[in-house]
Amino acid sequence: MADLPSRAEHEGRDPLQTPLQFLKGVGPRKAADLRKAGLHMLQDLLYRFPLRYEDRSRLQPIISVRPGQTVAISGEVLQCHLQHTRRSNFRLFTALVQDASGQVQVVWPNQAFLKDVIRPHQHVVLYGRAELWGTRGLQLTDPEFEVVDTAPAAPEAPAPLHTGRIVPVYERIGTVSGNVQRRLVWQALQMLPDDMFDPVPEELLRRHQWPGRTDALRATHFPQPSATVDDLNAFATPAQRRLVFEEFFVFQSGLALRRHRNLQIRKAKPVVVSEATRTAARAVLPFPLTTGQREALREIVADQQRPWPMQRLLQGDVGAGKTIVALLAAVVAIEDGGQVALMAPTEILAEQHMRSITRMLDGTRYRVALLSGRVGAAARRTLLPAIARGEVDLVIGTHALVQEQVTFRALTLVVIDEQHRFGVMQRGELAAKGLHPDVLMMTATPIPRTLALTACGDMEVSVITGLPPGRQPIRTLVTPDARRDEVYRLLRDALTEGRQAYVVYPLVEESEKVDLRAATAMYEELAQVCAPFRAALLHGRMKGDEKDAVMRAFSSGEVPLLVSTSVVEVGVDVPNATLMVVEHAERFGLSQLHQLRGRVGRGVHPSTCVLVYQSPWSPDAQQRLSAMASTQDGFVLAERDLQIRGPGDFFGTRQSGLPQLRAGDLLRDADLLELAHTEARVRIETGHLVPAIEQYVLQVWDRQFGLIAVG
Repeated sequence: MADLPSRAEHEGRDPLQTPLQFLKGVGPRKAADLRKAGLHMLQDLLYRFPLRYEDRSRLQPIISVRPGQTVAISGEVLQCHLQHTRRSNFRLFTALVQDASGQVQVVWPNQAFLKDVIRPHQHVVLYGRAELWGTRGLQLTDPEFEVVDTAPAAPEAPAPLHTGRIVPVYERIGTVSGNVQRRLVWQALQMLPDDMFDPVPEELLRRHQWPGRTDALRATHFPQPSATVDDLNAFATPAQRRLVFEEFFVFQSGLALRRHRNLQIRKAKPVVVSEATRTAARAVLPFPLTTGQREALREIVADQQRPWPMQRLLQGDVGAGKTIVALLAAVVAIEDGGQVALMAPTEILAEQHMRSITRMLDGTRYRVALLSGRVGAAARRTLLPAIARGEVDLVIGTHALVQEQVTFRALTLVVIDEQHRFGVMQRGELAAKGLHPDVLMMTATPIPRTLALTACGDMEVSVITGLPPGRQPIRTLVTPDARRDEVYRLLRDALTEGRQAYVVYPLVEESEKVDLRAATAMYEELAQVCAPFRAALLHGRMKGDEKDAVMRAFSSGEVPLLVSTSVVEVGVDVPNATLMVVEHAERFGLSQLHQLRGRVGRGVHPSTCVLVYQSPWSPDAQQRLSAMASTQDGFVLAERDLQIRGPGDFFGTRQSGLPQLRAGDLLRDADLLELAHTEARVRIETGHLVPAIEQYVLQVWDRQFGLIAVG
């Protein structure tokens, strides 16, 4: 502790930055436990909100207490003592408590220290569960308690903290119990001035009738009697909503500042769109664009023509036609003398892009190359210098694109597919290979608006709605494993009609820990069931050449049945495939199931997706599969997925850019997030954010939200 600043050194500074060492009762052991939980300063403690609230304010007469009730009572300790039991090292501290209506036994198991805390003739308030216990009859077992002074309290003395009021309940931190935290929070609140700096603009506080920062913290931790437990537990009181807004506003202000600063950056030169550019783009089009595709392309090309770098997210449901929109943007960049890099998260997806884009650019002068981990050393020795000299117009690859030895002559457009699978740093490293290039990020995982405002809040967003002409609706069936014969009949019927089918499993090999049918084990069975039709096996552990051979055979129709793990989730486009069977569908997430279903229905023939589940299945699994059967709209499913899984698990990675929220909940508080987004952008774009608030945002944004520093 010797290296920590003294109290005097903190005078005149932000009181919330006072180290917790200054709180009475924080010794070395508790300080260490608090640090492990990330609690170092008063702000960390005060912004760690209660798990829930309990109303311990309604005191019951002892005579009215019944077994099974959780009650609050108040009375005098008539007698108390430490009682030994037959078990060694196990003792009971018991007390007899009386009020005007009667008496009750109170028992604290194995808490011998209470003999020095609770004494006869003291007045106590108790909160706990009443139960019948052997010969002792009705008793309270291990209740929360507080010794209270019946004499008039000094004005500065706190009201009871643990009982006799609406009480905040905190999660235990090592040796720091909920009661200890309650005392520490009370102390910390007394150290805050009424006029403490507030990052929420005064005008907003007045408009929404919210309390100031200090009052909000006090009312959230130690609510007034007028508050209701239901409102408090829903985090719906004015004080709580104001603290939620504060968190969202600081985060959105940071994003808005970053966006504003990006607008001050100038790229090497804005793209110029000529009539020759338009002619070249039309020549590439294999089919007319949908209204949604045209609108997204218009927004993207408008960004390319601006002097500052584009930062845009292109969202589109499975099969919405994002790739052709991105390719047309690439043509615009190339026609203006630039190079384009397209980065995909997997080799299979990169290779799929290479095949489809090469096909669409057939007959043009554009030079396209693939750069992934499977490109050998000899090929790289030729390819890398060609990219550096500008002889390759479009480079498609995986994370291999961000390697140091990869350089470009004039990288003006970066396209990142399935952007949430890449870390923030990887995306930045690729963009850094050009002189402030335009960046277009794509995702086939529809992102609910609340998540888009957080993970992508500093970007512009284009959404392709609707599907290209000719796409067929997909019938979705939810089937128990016991009806496997019907599933096999559907498989044989599809193959007999000349169509192709997928069967997807969650594992590659039999596992002793998880009772799942594995692709490698079931492949043999399916090959027999579907004979004489050929079957092939595809999984992530196969060598690259083997995967290529399997995918080529399936894409060409040579192999009609593909047994696979979820590596086919993205990047496989076989229009003749009309049946998708997902085994152990209860083990897959909703987004993953939607992606798998999107592998069929890509041609002119009616398609079916069969979700086979094994009992017992969890309530969450039932909700997921029911949602799949009810809609094909990926944006509807994304909202449902968010409700089922919660924001933290939606992307499945902390690298996605979601902030660590302490007060806000993206589902519960979506209205406050929208408000914070609007208010932050308007204030920063018009120069009306108070300088002190802007400085505060710049100071705390990275530390609080754990992301790349603003600017």
